[in-house]
Amino acid sequence: MAKTQLGARVDEDVAERARERAADLGLSVGDYLARLVRDDAGGLRARAVDAAARFLAEHQAVFDEAEAEAEDGRRPAAGELAPP
Repeated sequence: MAKTQLGARVDEDVAERARERAADLGLSVGDYLARLVRDDAGGLRARAVDAAARFLAEHQAVFDEAEAEAEDGRRPAAGELAPP
């Protein structure tokens, strides 16, 4: 596929984060940005956010209970999960 060069101005901290994340993924900055655009335009990001929201809605009580126990300093009983 033919490539087209784009130019964009971003804050230095955004540019540095893009460079670091691209390196973490073993991608060039251009390939990393292309992946982000494809994911966003294809709806992948929106679907992931929706899935996360559904998960939290379904399991919020578990998180609330664990947070309350952590604030109270209560240790979990045998067989219970310890807060992270």
